[in-house]
Amino acid sequence: MSWDGDDYQRQFDDLAASGTDVHGEAAFVMTFDPTTVLDAGCGTGRVAIELSRRGVAVVGVDADASMLATARSRAPQIDWRRGDLADLDLPEHFDVVVMAGNVPLFTEPGTEAALVAGCARHVAPAGVLIAGFQLGRGYALADYDAHCAAAGLRLLARYATWDGAPFATASDYAVSVHAREAAGSKASDCRA
Repeated sequence: MSWDGDDYQRQFDDLAASGTDVHGEAAFVMTFDPTTVLDAGCGTGRVAIELSRRGVAVVGVDADASMLATARSRAPQIDWRRGDLADLDLPEHFDVVVMAGNVPLFTEPGTEAALVAGCARHVAPAGVLIAGFQLGRGYALADYDAHCAAAGLRLLARYATWDGAPFATASDYAVSVHAREAAGSKASDCRA
């Protein structure tokens, strides 16, 4: 799939200009009180830029050069890296690794487990992996949960929206929080 980063970003700029809050993902991530975040599949950097504005050290990774060019032009101070999340191997670990904007749905079919494993490798010992994506589009929550479990993560919480609405079986969107660590630590105390 080929993207035009400037055209993609224009959609969010237009929404923001109309008064729509386009920072729900960043607000959700901030409830986990992170100091470091990996924006996995960062696109044009909408989430990473807002997190940086809120004082978080962010690294943004995306496979698409056009998306990253737009991100770099909007926030050159942020560490933007080009890479495939399925074989991502950065030297850092992060308090939060976030996949916003349906990232798992843009993965080549059959590589979802590798995508989750690549992201999970970068979750700090007391950190979380947060992913939000539409349901009924070829990647079932049961499969996502199984891929997280195989990568050493357990389900901590699930919501129907980025603003924390309760998840129900009829929900058409899921925001899932998976943790690496045991109950009672920093990550398990958030958003509960």
